[in-house]
Amino acid sequence: MTIDEWSRQALPAMLDDIRTLVEVETHSHDKAALRRGLAALRDLAAERLGPPAEETRHDGGRYGDVLELRYPGTAPGEVLLLGHYDTVWPTGTLVDWPFAIEDGTMTGPGVFDMKTGLVQAIWAVRGLRGLGLPHPGVRLLFNGDEEIGSPVSRPHVEAASEGTLASLVFEASLRGALKTSRKGVGLFDVTVTGVEAHAGLDPAAGANAIHALAGLVTRIAAGGAPERGTTVNVGLISGGTGRNVAAGLATCGVDVRVSDFAEMTRIDALFAGLEADDPRVTVSVTGEWNRPPMTPNPPSQRLFKEAQAVATAQGWTLEEAAVGGASDGNFISALGLPVLDGIGAVGDGAHARHEHVLVDHIPERTALTIGLVSALA
Repeated sequence: MTIDEWSRQALPAMLDDIRTLVEVETHSHDKAALRRGLAALRDLAAERLGPPAEETRHDGGRYGDVLELRYPGTAPGEVLLLGHYDTVWPTGTLVDWPFAIEDGTMTGPGVFDMKTGLVQAIWAVRGLRGLGLPHPGVRLLFNGDEEIGSPVSRPHVEAASEGTLASLVFEASLRGALKTSRKGVGLFDVTVTGVEAHAGLDPAAGANAIHALAGLVTRIAAGGAPERGTTVNVGLISGGTGRNVAAGLATCGVDVRVSDFAEMTRIDALFAGLEADDPRVTVSVTGEWNRPPMTPNPPSQRLFKEAQAVATAQGWTLEEAAVGGASDGNFISALGLPVLDGIGAVGDGAHARHEHVLVDHIPERTALTIGLVSALA
């Protein structure tokens, strides 16, 4: 039996497993839901793969825990299969948006980002073993805080990727293409503190923080440089206590995306140099670079060529793409290690109500992983 034939025969059971995971909601900020979701994921892996040779669970605190499962191979080395089980969808979303499959399209909260990918990773390991293919050892790592920047899981992801032959990230693809380049992400908050005063009785006594922030927003937004791959978005703004009060406090939240490490330094200097025209007004900036850029390093480029060769041997063409979103693959790439992202589902609508997966592509993506991991042996 070929890898493709095996994967297509497995599709009905894979769809059942995807339904199981989607119907256990896992919002990033709902610890109880994350605990239930990880239990369902662990049980699913154990059912399909048997007990792991090694199991490690890292406490996520108020976020989702990190689970690592290791299965031995028949050849030296190890491959990391990485995926997050948290979603952006608040608990209760399933009530008016249930899991469904119709006309070859599968929908439901988190089905594309990225519960289909989790199932594909598990079934790829099952396929390697069931088909008797040579393969390195496999480490599955599931984290529950990716959608909020992986504040707890980052060191575990980085540690798990060290010394591996490859790291495969089961985030959704871009219309089938692997994501070999991703932008780095910076999340910053600008706080402006002024002097409150009555807007009618004593306007000169006030130093309006909102007015000052309005001027700074223009300067912040001008820091974007699309020609360099840098975008700056002021997505949140708040302040003031009343129409007739010179605002004493105003804040804005800023999302920065960069393709080049040098741009991080330039943006840092931009924020460090923010000052208001009125000397009575103070400006402070908090936040950090949540993820570095993911740029194609030589080991990753070689790994992509290997994946292309596997796809060609299976009868289809694999392409690569650069995207603006970030993932845990950014951390691994920044270490200079081989990583491929977008191994997961084919579909569209991440973080949107039209989130969906094209069912016919699930066997193909699973077969790609089976073939690639075996080739690494």
